[in-house]
Amino acid sequence: MRRFATLVFLLLFTIPFGVSISGCSKKTATVFCNGGDTGPAVGQVSNIALQPKIFGVSLNFAQIGQVTTPTAIDCKGTAVTVSSYTYATFLPNGQPDMTIADVQPTTGRLCAGTWNRNTGGGIADFTTCNPTNKSGTVYVVANGGGVSSNPLPIFVHPVVTNVTLGALSTDCVNDPATNCSPAAFVTQTTTCAQTTNGNGCCTVPVTPTVNAVAATGCVSQSVTSQLAARVLAGNGANISCQVGHLSYAPQIASIVTIDQNGVATAQQPGSTVITANISNAGSSAGFFSTCPPVSINLTATNGTSNSTSVTVNPNNVQPINYVAVDKNQTVLTGLTLNFESTTPTTIPAASAASVTPIFPGAAAITAVCQPPTCNPSPFNQIGLFGNGKAITSNPVLVTAPGTNSTNLYIASTNSFYLVPVDFTQTQLGSPVRLPYQPNSMVISNDGSTIYMGSSFELMTFSATSNSISAQDTTVPGIVLAVSPDGTTLVLTDPIRQFVYLYSTKGSILTQYGGVGTHAVFSPDSTTVYITLGDYNSSTGVTTPNNTLLVHSAFTGWYPTTSSQPTTDVAIGVPSVGAFFGGNPTTARSYCPVTTTIGVPPTTSSTTTNLFYPDAGVLGPQTDRIATTNDGLHVLGATVTPTPTLTDLAIGTPASGSTAAAPGLPVGQCPAADTPAQKFPTTTAFTGALPGVTASAITGVFPTSDSKIAFVTYQGSGAVVPTYTPQATGAGTLGSIPLSTALGTPVAPVAGVVSADNLTFFVGTSGDNAVHLITKQTDGTYKDTTTPIAPKLPDVNGNIVAPNLLVQKPRKATS
Repeated sequence: MRRFATLVFLLLFTIPFGVSISGCSKKTATVFCNGGDTGPAVGQVSNIALQPKIFGVSLNFAQIGQVTTPTAIDCKGTAVTVSSYTYATFLPNGQPDMTIADVQPTTGRLCAGTWNRNTGGGIADFTTCNPTNKSGTVYVVANGGGVSSNPLPIFVHPVVTNVTLGALSTDCVNDPATNCSPAAFVTQTTTCAQTTNGNGCCTVPVTPTVNAVAATGCVSQSVTSQLAARVLAGNGANISCQVGHLSYAPQIASIVTIDQNGVATAQQPGSTVITANISNAGSSAGFFSTCPPVSINLTATNGTSNSTSVTVNPNNVQPINYVAVDKNQTVLTGLTLNFESTTPTTIPAASAASVTPIFPGAAAITAVCQPPTCNPSPFNQIGLFGNGKAITSNPVLVTAPGTNSTNLYIASTNSFYLVPVDFTQTQLGSPVRLPYQPNSMVISNDGSTIYMGSSFELMTFSATSNSISAQDTTVPGIVLAVSPDGTTLVLTDPIRQFVYLYSTKGSILTQYGGVGTHAVFSPDSTTVYITLGDYNSSTGVTTPNNTLLVHSAFTGWYPTTSSQPTTDVAIGVPSVGAFFGGNPTTARSYCPVTTTIGVPPTTSSTTTNLFYPDAGVLGPQTDRIATTNDGLHVLGATVTPTPTLTDLAIGTPASGSTAAAPGLPVGQCPAADTPAQKFPTTTAFTGALPGVTASAITGVFPTSDSKIAFVTYQGSGAVVPTYTPQATGAGTLGSIPLSTALGTPVAPVAGVVSADNLTFFVGTSGDNAVHLITKQTDGTYKDTTTPIAPKLPDVNGNIVAPNLLVQKPRKATS
């Protein structure tokens, strides 16, 4: 009875409550697309799209593809979800067809032929694409939510074996290209009448809205042109009109942009491989070339005008202006140029096209369009249309007036000690004991680090703390050079017979067999020129040979030979090559000699290059050489047959060069070994070094303002030979007697010029001192200051000559 009463109670109270809840429920109101009470509703499928709508899918016979996932939207353009799609194929006339191309009804997998159905034997349906070898175009439609998609064209054709870029076709019957394809008319307002020979082409090629891409040349920046390709099957048949639309992509996007219609717009200078995507596979179709500069004109603002020579006070920013034009006189913009300084320690060049002198001094500033950052090309296309080659500007001479002090570092190949001298202090620095006797010494451009070679290890000395900061026993040998950016050393190990490029972070970057004698980097640190020699282990002497070694970031190691032994190397100003001492003095250009076989820009054309060719210089014999910053002189000295100095003047450029006379050829490298590629030179002066008896020339040191040069040597004479070059014609040879304040000097064996060009520091034998050859108020140089006595001892305590000197500038006051 109690249970029955409880049940009645629950029924009386719970049922009405539940009914009340049900009665309160409401459905979401339907919103119709037209804003009324009927018609399509918002949120229902209104449109289904299959991509790519116009260009469709291209398939080889028996190739399996996949329809892209359809996208569905409602009448408001909002994406909606369709639970499932069904797919079907039909011909252009609307009739169903599954023999040219077939589609899996529920997944959209495509077959260029016919899918297997009801095969039996445990073989699942739609797993085997059976070829029918029927060419043609069919359409796939996706159905879902009661709506059909746009028809997606499927182009079926024989297997593509070759795609080649070339000229637009003018004969669609005998020489069809993609501009003959009916697919090319899809974006036009008309259709085409097809030929009757079965190649599927239009009888008349489509007329492009832009010019055809240059078949045997480059395209100027911002100019648009139409790409055309010829597509071949395995049997050699031209099937350009059967494959539908090609999708083009450049390997280097900064050189050219290509839209979906194959219209190419030239961007930055260079050449790049163009890949044509067809049948779901990429094929290298050819090359595209954007015209490089033929000239880069560099100037600096000087008052109200522009000039190629300017005076800038230290710590002041000097903008550099450039105008680059290509062969069509199109002014190029957005170039990635390297701005280079011949003396970056005092007057560095900034990538933002400006210079800000840090210390007094002088420098030549040039701009280089240097691959791969500017005007790149595939390696096998270097030189084609001028791409892949460097283009150099004229130099701008910058002078920063004033004086500075110097930190001088003095060492000897016969001593374990290094003496630092700070000329802002009144006394000599304390000698620093080195782990080994150095055989060479170089300083980084920023003045922070000194690198010394030895027979046992590389020694790294901090010029900040005046102490050894690192030792590396894996690279014993001689330090030949440090790159201007301070990242790379050139080392050579005569015992192991290797030349190393060594990272200043502490590892070997790359190596090459041989023994180096001298090395010099280009100002942008991307190229180094090295002379080699033959090492005699019994005497420890390396004799120059005729092998030259170049390493470039673009070409890697590149050995070449000279007709005679090379004794020294100096970089050109601008750095369009290098000069080599020897008998005779010669030069090598950075412009390769280019030979092209075949018709560019097809991939069947090939380009070969002879890198660093002879630049046509035959100068008098020199043992040591140097170039002046004004780019007008190669100064050399020799002891054979008598101690002699030579001024090899770089004169008026040959016909075809864009350089302002005089100077080295600048602008674009020529396409072949032409006179414009040569370095025009004449012997302006040859004269005997006065009062000198020498067994070896140890250096030629021009000041950075190109006003005077000093010569050091082993032998006797107690004078420092000087040469004052002239802009044109012969200069003047002279000599400076060495002071006897600390004893009797015999010969100046080593030297270094201060950054402000006011002092030439020279280490001497005899008195084993460092003399200061200083500039006088009348402009001449004399040895009137008391020499420095570093007192470098050998292992027996004997004082030896300071034959290793490096310097860095510092402010005149401490």
